Amino acid sequence: MSITLTQIHLVFSVVSESIDSSRTYCSIMKLKNHQLSRALQTAYSAERAASYAYIGHASSLKDPDEIEAIRRIEQDEWDHRREVLAIMNEYEIPVSRCLEWKYWCIGRAIGLSCHVIGRFMPYFFAGKLESGNVCEYFVMLKQFRSLGITRHDEDLYEMGVREKEHEIHFIEMIKDEPWLRYFEKVFSWGVEASANDIELEDLLGVHRAGAYCKKFRSGIR
Repeated sequence: MSITLTQIHLVFSVVSESIDSSRTYCSIMKLKNHQLSRALQTAYSAERAASYAYIGHASSLKDPDEIEAIRRIEQDEWDHRREVLAIMNEYEIPVSRCLEWKYWCIGRAIGLSCHVIGRFMPYFFAGKLESGNVCEYFVMLKQFRSLGITRHDEDLYEMGVREKEHEIHFIEMIKDEPWLRYFEKVFSWGVEASANDIELEDLLGVHRAGAYCKKFRSGIR
């Protein structure tokens, strides 16, 4: 059986592509982007803080429907924490003990405060926080893309959209509160103000997600 030059070239091309793909995969296994690595560490620990805060928030409420809604949001945060950890493990990014301790304290403190600051403020500040969290995930998506990594797009996009859903839920719960207009002026979040430019009714889709959050400035340290 004779082998043509075309067949030899085809085999060579397939082998070369496999080698290049393997080298590319190995080269990105450890992220050489400190900001992105830190963002993942912060998101992982901050999701824990949010979960604990929502535990306290739910236990401070009396309405069964409101309690159930907060518990669903709490579960979303635990799910996000697990998904972020999976990404961190892929690139051998360690969990920051300092951030874990810091956000454990923050989450517990917020959870306890929900029992003494009334109904409005827990909803307001939860909404403001979630508003910023939306862009944290979209920014990470874009940072991964800048490294040539797109396989996390769907997960990061879905987490960002879910955080937007949380934001909308919280504003819906307090949109008729008389205090809202004053808090909105002071803290730049409310019915007319948001920390992100995502519209749930007109989502661009994961392939156009890079258009979001261009003016967002991360608070990651």
